[in-house]
Amino acid sequence: MTALTENIEKLNGYLARFREGGIQNLIAGKSRPAASGAVFDTTSPVDESVICPVARGGAEDIDAAARAAAQAFPAWAAMPAAERKTILIRIAEGIEARAEEIALCECWDTGQALRFMSKAALRGAANFRFFADKVSSARDGQNLRSPTLMNVTTRVPLGPVGVITPWNTPFMLSTWKIAPALAAGCTVVHKPAEFSPLTARILAEIAHEAGLPDGVWNLVNGFGEDAGRALTEHPAIKAIAFVGESKTGSMIMKQGADTLKRVHFELGGKNPVVVFDDADLDRALDAAIFMIYSLNGERCTSSSRLLVQDTVADEFEAKLTERVNTIRVGHPLDPETEVGPLIHKVHFDKVASYFDIAKTDGATVAAGGLRVGDQGWFVRPTLFTGATNDMRIAQEEIFGPVLTSIRFATEEEALKIANDTQYGLTAYVWTNDLTRALRFTDRLEAGMIWVNSENVRHLPTPFGGVKASGIGRDGGDWSFEFYMEQKHVGFALGQHRIPRLGV
Repeated sequence: MTALTENIEKLNGYLARFREGGIQNLIAGKSRPAASGAVFDTTSPVDESVICPVARGGAEDIDAAARAAAQAFPAWAAMPAAERKTILIRIAEGIEARAEEIALCECWDTGQALRFMSKAALRGAANFRFFADKVSSARDGQNLRSPTLMNVTTRVPLGPVGVITPWNTPFMLSTWKIAPALAAGCTVVHKPAEFSPLTARILAEIAHEAGLPDGVWNLVNGFGEDAGRALTEHPAIKAIAFVGESKTGSMIMKQGADTLKRVHFELGGKNPVVVFDDADLDRALDAAIFMIYSLNGERCTSSSRLLVQDTVADEFEAKLTERVNTIRVGHPLDPETEVGPLIHKVHFDKVASYFDIAKTDGATVAAGGLRVGDQGWFVRPTLFTGATNDMRIAQEEIFGPVLTSIRFATEEEALKIANDTQYGLTAYVWTNDLTRALRFTDRLEAGMIWVNSENVRHLPTPFGGVKASGIGRDGGDWSFEFYMEQKHVGFALGQHRIPRLGV
């Protein structure tokens, strides 16, 4: 039996219950069909087969979930930190116990390769453990003494919050948003992306099995135009944490305006990897390839623009083309696969449309630019060369395994190209000149920058973008700044003189 065959057999065992009963919403600790009775099918991008029916929640279901979250909030916010910490650790343990199930289901639901998703569950568990350790400090504040007052600050949980997560690496991103919300003392209504609902249900089940009180974590499946909109407009929901497209983030801001919702957005990117001629070119090549072609190129932090200095560009692009042509495309449950299928047909059509756009605009398709097979949504990893930064392939977020290479002559030109985009999420700089690295990163318009490295997350550091790439930061105390309110109390020091009126 091959590893692929064995993984498919295991997957079928895990999916049996979903195929039999479908995926329902989870509200106030109870599984419920949609109030309307509506369902939709979730399908696998591997072979376009139906996985199972999913409850299609709407405004009535969101209302029930928001009310449950509001009812559960006072007790959860008041629970001693040690007890909340224990529950979060149990959730992490539950994730670790079901890591194989989570990985296989995520691969089949999203098309992501097992070699990457096998680690996603463990990263999700690490997120819960990290924020479990921070529960005891969530309410910490400062003592800001003045001549007449002892000024004390503290943080208090915001209330029920909405979390809307995307279809790319949905499990890990759900834990990244929900773990700090629970650690802060907030209750949650989670609406996962309609294209990848499997692991959201597994995660919610793990949380309740860990002893999370009913109503603290509610799950409503559905589409953005009904369930999503109802969540962003509901008056009981105090904030929305969203990961997705920039255009959708703008719509959510508008929908939440009437109820003055706080928003936290992790949005799109067109991130540059800048390679100077003094860099370690072999390592830069490895990083550039990894950061665009891993995870099918379907991640916001991918380095989708290569900016390479003209003095080394011929050599670098030649090696790059050779490597891209050897990337293994295949079944996501095969441990040898490096790139699986794109999430669904609509997205496949979008990514594939750029193959002709590149040619029309005058770029060269140096590798890829083709569909793989006639079943499922597979494309060859693609490289465009001879591009300029005003081309659509350099400005628009393709969100697939597609890299656009642009040449530059000077540091100033590289900086101008890197910043010439509406986005500003991440950037990657390769140089052995420390002074240049400091000077260049200081002027780069990006929320996160890695020098001589791929994207390596350190959980206490701030994660987020600028411009059209987002609002706010995740990670460490930055997460609590979103999920909590600052409160100030001033205590008088002695009998200072108070101005007297009407005497």
